[in-house]
Amino acid sequence: MFPTTLRWRLSAVIAVVGALVAIGLSVLVRTEFERMQLADARRLQDERIQLVVRDYAMSGTATLGADLDSPDLPRELREAVHGGQRATYLERRPGQAWIWAAAETDGKILSIRTSYADKDDALDQLDQVLVIGSAAVVVLGTLLGVILGARLSRRLRLAAAAARQVADGDTEVRVRDAIGGRPADETAELAQAVDAMADALQERLAAEQRVTADIAHELRTPVTGLVTAAELLPPGRPAEMVRDRIKALRGLVEDVLEVARLDTATEKAELTGFDLLTFVQRRVTALTPEAQVSGESQTVLTDPRRLERVLVNLLINARRHGKPPVEVHVQGHTLRVRDHGPGFAADLLRDGPSRFRTGSSDRGTGHGLGLTIAAAQTRVLGGTLTFANAENGGAVITLVLPANSALDDGLGGGSGLAAG
Repeated sequence: MFPTTLRWRLSAVIAVVGALVAIGLSVLVRTEFERMQLADARRLQDERIQLVVRDYAMSGTATLGADLDSPDLPRELREAVHGGQRATYLERRPGQAWIWAAAETDGKILSIRTSYADKDDALDQLDQVLVIGSAAVVVLGTLLGVILGARLSRRLRLAAAAARQVADGDTEVRVRDAIGGRPADETAELAQAVDAMADALQERLAAEQRVTADIAHELRTPVTGLVTAAELLPPGRPAEMVRDRIKALRGLVEDVLEVARLDTATEKAELTGFDLLTFVQRRVTALTPEAQVSGESQTVLTDPRRLERVLVNLLINARRHGKPPVEVHVQGHTLRVRDHGPGFAADLLRDGPSRFRTGSSDRGTGHGLGLTIAAAQTRVLGGTLTFANAENGGAVITLVLPANSALDDGLGGGSGLAAG
């Protein structure tokens, strides 16, 4: 399977390119060396046959080991020197190689033959050198690709990690700081672009949070006045309806203010150790006595006020938008709330809860802040909140609190135990 990471892709590309370049250069060098070697051998043999011809003309004898009308003379060379010509010829046989030179004089052919095996040996040695050199080039190129790819992929991984931290709400993290200022390459340009986008989004989000908080804060005074005025109304059905709507409005304003505070990411949990099952039983009995509670005792270290807020919102959601029976199960650091209604909509399962959106019309109406607050408070507690639909129908919300090794060992984690 071809590697998918940038580091190994770059290494593979450099290795392949290095191999192709090394092979091409090796073939070129070998071909040129072989051509020059053969040209030198032909030139030397040609000089020798010229001396042999001159000595034969003067003394009538063949010198330098030359032969006269040799029966071993290749047919191609014999035809080439016909008519008083002079030529050279490379003859190869299995395990043997000779370089010939011949010339015709007085109707006879003088020829001289020299072994070419030493030249082939030199060519074999060159082949070995070229193979070793090509392998070295490929290995060094691959190592260079690994180093360069590791450096580049490391910067990209750091940039991706920083971008995820920004996406998770860490406003102090910037990509350019995570990857460093040098070198000023495309990764640095990407970091600057991501940081600029994060700054712009943060400014817009801060502006929206300020507007939301200001509106909710300004509404508290007139809503409080409405509550007081409603208490002065004479008894009757109209007065009850007014008080009910004012109560709903007051709850909405308080929820919006809570969301605005949680959006600032400055909320901190005040940790206390207590038994989770006992805590849940008391809250469920007070709010939803018809709900079924089961599980095992487990001491946890968390913020009871924020945990109560999460549990209450989950129970209200199950009672208001689901159908009975509502089941609450505690196991270890996990708390699960399930109803038997129509379940969650696909977009809520995909994207999570959003303010002022209830997702599915089958689960009733509402302003969508209950689950949003529950999710935000869970993040403050350091836990996770997941949403799912049961196979046989109904919505399932699972809250997982962070484990504490000291409490798990029965040491209390340095915090006082509270019954909840």
